[in-house]
Amino acid sequence: MLIFAQTTYQPRMTSLIGEYDCKVDIKGRFMFPVDLRKQLSGFFEKGFVINRNLHQKCLVLYPIAEWDRLNKKLNKLNRLIKANDVFVRRFTGGATTVEADATGRLLIPKSLSDYADINTEIKVLGSNNVVELWDKKLYDDFLNQDINIEKLAEDVLGGLNFNDAGDE
Repeated sequence: MLIFAQTTYQPRMTSLIGEYDCKVDIKGRFMFPVDLRKQLSGFFEKGFVINRNLHQKCLVLYPIAEWDRLNKKLNKLNRLIKANDVFVRRFTGGATTVEADATGRLLIPKSLSDYADINTEIKVLGSNNVVELWDKKLYDDFLNQDINIEKLAEDVLGGLNFNDAGDE
């Protein structure tokens, strides 16, 4: 008797790109950019998890498939180890599922918009496998920081071989 393991195929997203100016209405909703929606074809309709960014005062929209992938890794952490337990709690504490309404608007939960100082004007960024939401002024301030981008690129990417065809 043969038994086949049932697997579900989850297609991988292409890298999300683009920077979009959006407005947040009085209820905390914004119109999701059409171009990003096209890039998320097959993923947009399934919804997102929105949460705080770990390093910046902005929010991150994880397509459900990406959140599930990340959550599987988090579930492997031993929660009896205090550092793991604290990290998982702090990281997932603000996570909230959101879905677009019939017109393509997403609601930003009040506690998260307060955290990120989101007011009426935001920047929506495609950022590889996630979407970032920034208050426009905070994003402009971030871009105007005095950072040596050449040094940062060397530190972050210096050990990678961009001529390796095996990455494709």
